[in-house]
Amino acid sequence: MDNSQGSGGLKASLGGLFGGGAPEYSNTELAGVPLTGMSPLSPYLNVDPRYLTQDADEFIQLTGTSKTRGRFELAFFTIGGSCMTGAAFGALNGLRMGFKETRDMAWSKPRNVQILNMVTRQGSSWANTLGSVALLYSVFGVVLEKARGEEDAINTITAGTLTGMLFKSAGGLKGVARGGLAGLALSGAYALYNAWDQVTGTSSPRPY
Repeated sequence: MDNSQGSGGLKASLGGLFGGGAPEYSNTELAGVPLTGMSPLSPYLNVDPRYLTQDADEFIQLTGTSKTRGRFELAFFTIGGSCMTGAAFGALNGLRMGFKETRDMAWSKPRNVQILNMVTRQGSSWANTLGSVALLYSVFGVVLEKARGEEDAINTITAGTLTGMLFKSAGGLKGVARGGLAGLALSGAYALYNAWDQVTGTSSPRPY
């Protein structure tokens, strides 16, 4: 018993001399120690818990890059989404037209073939139309962004107006005017929708 107490005292003395010893505390003593500036997750946690929880998503950004996608990155999504949307609406329209044109026919294989042909024709036509419009809009948007060096509502409205004018250019001056007005109205509404939160001051603007 005396030997154990003596060895314990010797270890404590040597630890105090060379700085290698650490004081021993019981669980009850540690549980009552206040942690200044720390959340009370655990009295044994030697890390500030505020560093373990993040209120917002953190992403690694390359130097000189923007946190929002530019016109070129959004062009692929815009063109692909427009083609798929056009194909879906065209297929529904073709189905409606197929049933309307074959309503006097008996339900047979020729009627099914005619309906399928109408669905395929209308789906491809609508997909081609919306895809072409999205392609023109994306090209104009990318060119304007590179030329002006910034991305804002001016690029959106200008690209929409030029897209409508070029898409309806085969109809002459009247077609160009109607297409430009339609593109101006649609792109203006889209730009207003994107900037609505910024205008009202509720949140940051969406990417154009």
